[in-house]
Amino acid sequence: MHAGAGRTFDRGLQSMTRASQVSNKHAAGKQAGNSETIQILRDTIVEMVRRDSPDLSARQLAVFLTCGLSNGDQTVRGLAEKLNVSKPAITRALDRLEDLKLVKRAQDLQDRRSVLINNTSKGKTYMSELSAIMTDKTAAIQEKEATVRPKVQRVRNLEERRRAG
Repeated sequence: MHAGAGRTFDRGLQSMTRASQVSNKHAAGKQAGNSETIQILRDTIVEMVRRDSPDLSARQLAVFLTCGLSNGDQTVRGLAEKLNVSKPAITRALDRLEDLKLVKRAQDLQDRRSVLINNTSKGKTYMSELSAIMTDKTAAIQEKEATVRPKVQRVRNLEERRRAG
């Protein structure tokens, strides 16, 4: 290999190394954000368990949240399409949610073959509790980050001065 090819190879290697470092920093940042989101989810679930709230499966919670966050009535078919699960799976989830009095079913007066699903007042209260807990947990993490961030910056500044000096 001649000298020019060696320099080209070295530059290519340096470029790949820089790109890898940037990618790793980006992935670490994304991972930190994901871990915070997972922590909020975990803390919310733990709080709901401590409050002796209804114990919902992931599917039941997905159906419940979809009903609560959507404008207007939902149908089994619509929920199945939105969540990409079968209509029988939606029906089983609704059976449990209805037993817990979180949702109610009513026959559609315009299409008697269709059943409309709504959150009950108990379901709306449960939704509000979930929202309040998640807001509190998010605020706690943000507050913790706000106290840690200046400390991290001070350490970085000291490290830069040490290298420079």
